[in-house]
Amino acid sequence: MTPEGKVKVKVKRILGDMGAYFCMPQTGGYGSSGAPDFLVCYEGEFIGIECKANGNKPTILQLHHLSLIKKARGRVFVVDETNVDNLRKEMNRD
Repeated sequence: MTPEGKVKVKVKRILGDMGAYFCMPQTGGYGSSGAPDFLVCYEGEFIGIECKANGNKPTILQLHHLSLIKKARGRVFVVDETNVDNLRKEMNRD
């Protein structure tokens, strides 16, 4: 499994434990390229989560989608192996 895949597995486990609704949109064809890896609804909030590994950063297109979510008053997180364990705490912050 890739390092990014391991991050995604952890995110799935955290979101499931929290009782959050989430889906992982597919890109290409009919999908939306640049959409975050996870689209989440948690406690009435819309959240986009982009997963990375090895210090990688979101692409310009991914940053564009994350900025659109923030503009619509949603929340966004970029997680990697260094901060994925803090996701639960960050999602519960006001």
